[in-house]
Amino acid sequence: MHIEYDRENDTAYVSLVEHIADGAAVRQIPVDGVGADAEVFLDVDASGRLLGIEVIGAGGALPAEVLEQSATG
Repeated sequence: MHIEYDRENDTAYVSLVEHIADGAAVRQIPVDGVGADAEVFLDVDASGRLLGIEVIGAGGALPAEVLEQSATG
């Protein structure tokens, strides 16, 4: 698992696999109930396997220690 955090845009991406090839995430599933200031999407491949999690508004949705330990973009 690898987490990248873009401070400028307050977005985080949690990769659950080592590498996600271009076009591998064929479906983005929105997740409800995370919070008023955050949006979360699950990226899945053609077989329905979860590849990663995108968090928009990550500063309000993820613990500060997770963001501090992430790679920054």
